[in-house]
Amino acid sequence: MTDAAPQTEYLQFETDADFQRAADRLLAAPGRELRIFDPDLSPLRLNAPARVEQLRQFLAASRTRRLYIAVHDPGHLTRECPRMMALLARYAHAIQVNCTHEEIRSIQDSFLVIDQDHYLRRPVAQLFRGALGLHDETEALAMRGRFMEIWSASFPGVSASTLGL
Repeated sequence: MTDAAPQTEYLQFETDADFQRAADRLLAAPGRELRIFDPDLSPLRLNAPARVEQLRQFLAASRTRRLYIAVHDPGHLTRECPRMMALLARYAHAIQVNCTHEEIRSIQDSFLVIDQDHYLRRPVAQLFRGALGLHDETEALAMRGRFMEIWSASFPGVSASTLGL
């Protein structure tokens, strides 16, 4: 008997509530690296206790887990998300938050990708319409590649300490 590959699953969403449920499903998916790109991170509710706990559980599952975040404007994160900033302080070795360079600030989609397997994407960050793809290596790998391009046009931008150390 051979192990069958997991079935690819897609879910479309159009509302904030559906987006939040899709984000919850994505964050429960297995993986080692979570990569997030969003213009300001506000739709992800990174100060909600349940969302921060999901991220904490993701990171606590293994010492090799990593969270990479790229953002145009870190203001929402630094001013409105003390719980996420506390998580950043606790897991400073595993979380990196970068700010994009000015020349790519016109990018206005939003996505999360776990490894090369799962993704959540909103083509227009101001809208909640988008899709969740689980066990979709083709699209998730493309999303990871897109993240790496954004990451290469960014710089370390948020630190857990006030000194930036």
